[in-house]
Amino acid sequence: MTGDHLTLVVACEGRSWFVDVGLGDALHEPLPLRAATYRRGPFTYRLSRSGVEPGGWRFDHDPRGTFVGMDFSLAPAGPDDFTEWHRKLSTSPESGFVRIFSAIRRDPHGVDALEGCVLGRTDATGRSQRELDTAGDWFGALTDLFGLTLDDTSAAERSVLWTHVHSRHLAWKARRC
Repeated sequence: MTGDHLTLVVACEGRSWFVDVGLGDALHEPLPLRAATYRRGPFTYRLSRSGVEPGGWRFDHDPRGTFVGMDFSLAPAGPDDFTEWHRKLSTSPESGFVRIFSAIRRDPHGVDALEGCVLGRTDATGRSQRELDTAGDWFGALTDLFGLTLDDTSAAERSVLWTHVHSRHLAWKARRC
């Protein structure tokens, strides 16, 4: 176990389920914890016995996902198992969670993702992306698609957030050219 992700296995009515609400663009609903290929909306996932985690399982993501897959243990875990990785993922300049603003929301038909100022949708028709050039469009997407109203932030705090995200986005665009 690397300690960078917590996977839940839930027993309900005599069956075990793979439940993971923190996988960003992956599961919208639980999968039965049994080896099989599962089609959920436009995505295909696979569960199989792990070849590297003794007694564990392997989750393979749809090829269009943001990660390939992961192996996980069925052993109980507690907060101490995640302290080191939490610190790295939330503070290290190398962490994707620190480098870029992101919001991801799954629904039964696809995934919406806002990364920096790029809003994307992956669904049965494919993948589409558009750039959000204004603070109004960006905050509108946060509210309308992700339910993030930011009601607890002042206008000044919103301005600082937009300036930070937008300047990083412009720097990213400049590096791509």
